[in-house]
Amino acid sequence: MREQFTSQLKLAMKAGEKRRVDTIRMITAALKDKDIEARGSGKTVGADDILALLQKMVKSRQESLEIYEKAGRADLATQEAEEIAIIRGFLPEPLDEAAVEAAVAEAVAETGAASIKDMGKVVAALKAKYAGRMDFAKASALVKARLGA
Repeated sequence: MREQFTSQLKLAMKAGEKRRVDTIRMITAALKDKDIEARGSGKTVGADDILALLQKMVKSRQESLEIYEKAGRADLATQEAEEIAIIRGFLPEPLDEAAVEAAVAEAVAETGAASIKDMGKVVAALKAKYAGRMDFAKASALVKARLGA
């Protein structure tokens, strides 16, 4: 993925797409921060970590977008929406609701979860298998409902 960021940055620079250049630079800066953080603990940043970082960036921008829209700041809201679209371009295609429900059912069966106490195991299994492809807040709610909480 790192090569993809670099190649997309070069293309955006050649095309003169300022917003895209700025957003990709923001992604690479966040990734460097993550690398430095991981280096301190002796870990390496893998593809799943990069996907999680991108999802976190999208979520942050969505929250900002809502705030700007409520405050009537169309200029800032537009900027956030453009950044969200650019970041999402690097994420794999998200699962639809039916696929998420099927994945939750499969994870519950695989882990043998029987009660709400097993929710952590189920969510961990989902994160391992579907990193970057599902909204885990919604998936957690589905797991909770399925386990009868």
